[in-house]
Amino acid sequence: MLLYTPATCYAHCVAVQGGVVRQRGRLLQAMSSEEEKVKAACVVNGTDEMAAKRSGAVPSSKEENKVEALVANGSNSVEAEHGGGVGEEDDAEAEAEFAAVMAQLAPAGVRALHARVEAEWGPVLQSACQTAAARALWARAVRDPAAAVLAGERFLRGLRDKMRRDERAGAREVHGVMIAVRTLWFDARIEAAVHALGGAPQVVLLGAGMDARAYRLSCLKECTVFELDFPELLEMKSDLLHEAMSSENHQKFTMMAKSLIRVPANIQDADWITKLQSYGYVPERNTIWVLEGIIYYLQDAQAMQVLETIAASCTSASTVLLADFMNKNTTSLSPTMYHFYHDSPELLLPSIGFSQVTLSQIGDPQAHFGLLSHPENLFDKLRRLPRSVEINPEDGTPCCRLYFVEASASPDASPDDQTR
Repeated sequence: MLLYTPATCYAHCVAVQGGVVRQRGRLLQAMSSEEEKVKAACVVNGTDEMAAKRSGAVPSSKEENKVEALVANGSNSVEAEHGGGVGEEDDAEAEAEFAAVMAQLAPAGVRALHARVEAEWGPVLQSACQTAAARALWARAVRDPAAAVLAGERFLRGLRDKMRRDERAGAREVHGVMIAVRTLWFDARIEAAVHALGGAPQVVLLGAGMDARAYRLSCLKECTVFELDFPELLEMKSDLLHEAMSSENHQKFTMMAKSLIRVPANIQDADWITKLQSYGYVPERNTIWVLEGIIYYLQDAQAMQVLETIAASCTSASTVLLADFMNKNTTSLSPTMYHFYHDSPELLLPSIGFSQVTLSQIGDPQAHFGLLSHPENLFDKLRRLPRSVEINPEDGTPCCRLYFVEASASPDASPDDQTR
């Protein structure tokens, strides 16, 4: 996950900027190079611009300025074109909800910790707070009581301003909707996998960031949850939760999981699985692996090493992999950020040991959650095109796709059992 400037640091949360949607033809004509057209098309098509969560890649100032200008120009044009889309009553309700969110940041200790985040952390670590902000501000869809505390005021206010602008403009998609849909998809599939594996599997969150599922998913009550990420991020996360719960506000974040183990490690390092085992992970136990918003920021060799390591566990226990993949077109949004891609993950995963693979796109029945109500939303338009189509015939932009993938296998399963 990567932090841009204030105008673009939430680009990873927005499925598509409302202004860009309505002005995409005008913007593409104004672009001076093919590279810029590709970048614009990726934003228009709803690409998750979640920056290198664990790769450490930072875009050049040139790339940064292009995305910033695209977002800013799009939002201004749509507001001028459509005016307000939210009534005074809705405004008042939204303000009350936001005030309740901000109240969680009242404790001085929480504010002091976030001041350290802003002063000491680089863009990769700070971006974990961005995702938490999206979950906090989409609270009507995503239940995550700890999200606001983990996000911090800076990221909450920045995203909230963009969401309100989209809502007033009547945008087809509002900032953060992609993160909301993705979060709900992973939540649903984790719950289904826990039940399928008998209720007590291990759950491993690779590149966990500010994820708080151990505190909010009741299906994990018999599960040991491992959160693997950078040491300083995991320490700050623990301190924020402790400070919030011990403050005068007496916030309560109840542990839903049977146990939570934080593993300080970097999955780019070859020894990450050894570190995981040293913290209690047992390869012979059934396991759910969660790779949310991370795999495409790894180099090809690193990504395949992670996937093959997970697949190897299939020989000794039942395994479920939950991950999101980009197609090739999507990586053109920023080659300095995005590296690993696969146009057909449902073919890749069986080739390394998985026997069942299910693929979804945002907007599919299992990846919708009632959050894409506009009849002209771009996710529905994109998924209606065959996946073999690389250029959108409607506007000539590249078809940039994000796939939600569930794969599973067990010691007694055949790789040819099922792919769908």
